[in-house]
Amino acid sequence: MEYDISSLVEGATYRAGNPFEVWQWMRENAPVVHYDAGEFGTIWSLTRFADVKAVLRDADTFTSSSGILLRPVAQGGDPGGDKTLALSDAARHATLRSAVAGWFAPRNLRLLTESMEAAARGIVSDAVSKSRVDFVTEVAARLPLEVVWTFFDIPANDRAAVTGWSMAAFCATTAVERSMAHLEILEYFSSLAKKRREQPGDDLVSVLAGIEFEGRLLPMEEVVLNCDNLLVGGTENVRLALAGGIHSLIGHPDQWALLRDDFTQVIPTAVDEILRWTASATHLVRTARQDTVIGGQRIRRGDRVVLWLPSANRDADEFTDPDRFDLTRTPNRHVSLGSGPHHCVGVQLAKLEIRAVLQELTRQVYRIVPYEQAERLESIVVNGFRTLPVQLEPRASVRVLE
Repeated sequence: MEYDISSLVEGATYRAGNPFEVWQWMRENAPVVHYDAGEFGTIWSLTRFADVKAVLRDADTFTSSSGILLRPVAQGGDPGGDKTLALSDAARHATLRSAVAGWFAPRNLRLLTESMEAAARGIVSDAVSKSRVDFVTEVAARLPLEVVWTFFDIPANDRAAVTGWSMAAFCATTAVERSMAHLEILEYFSSLAKKRREQPGDDLVSVLAGIEFEGRLLPMEEVVLNCDNLLVGGTENVRLALAGGIHSLIGHPDQWALLRDDFTQVIPTAVDEILRWTASATHLVRTARQDTVIGGQRIRRGDRVVLWLPSANRDADEFTDPDRFDLTRTPNRHVSLGSGPHHCVGVQLAKLEIRAVLQELTRQVYRIVPYEQAERLESIVVNGFRTLPVQLEPRASVRVLE
């Protein structure tokens, strides 16, 4: 059976939740294929783990500065091109990454662990007390937002408003609502960055506002775009992984019982399996700087290469029994958070946040059951749930304490 590979650039494919059959067919029959993707122009699609990882690690041959996501050709280039951490190369990328890397260093994260665990305890307690919640907005989204607001030192009086815009930007029903909320966030960051440049503090916005490249401060537009870049990267991956992970644990009750009843032994491998399985970033794009060959196919300078990360994570040449959700899987060298020079700078923070929420869920909750149909995002960019209505049945010890 031959599949329609053009469906991979249609949001409805991801809302239905099963592009994996298409990816499997491509891995087996057309792992490196050139085709017209309609409004997105002509692209190469890569679906095998080895090819995807090789491109991610080869920043000399493949650039990120021309854009890392599929955009309609009519919209022109990505406004963040060669301006943000995710969309820059070489010296600019090194400057931006070195400036923010200290915030995600192990020593700093160890200092944050206790406060993150306390925050997760409160978030899960609130959810358990309600019994029925939308896990996406009432649990999964909350801890990463709280951490980002701490890193950015968002004033306490502003946090409710900025959190509301962020929730809408990620989870609102319509594209117009999401876009309007995103504009509110950009406007807020513009005002905040100007204040921090004039009166810097000990926060990530002040760091970005103070970065110099080639002898001059970053233009304010670039500071704002980098704030937005870190907000999206610091919140979406965790929110989508947690929501997708819980949905998977509901569908695999044996794995939930394993995690709940033996958390300390299982958690060292569980987080990476959830990241592999959920793969919140559907794709990444790179542009060839020079002619090269991938999988026997000639890639020309200027060609765009689309890397389907969830497909790479299900490649049987890399993962034993890849379509099995196994919290004890090891090794687990997934590419959900990238690889090479652009490997997510906050990967350890993301893992700690996921761990903290899972720890509290296993401590406070005996069983998680859906009470309404979950809804997936209709997006070719991010893979996951817009809503996940669940009922949290508390452990007996929690019920007695209440």
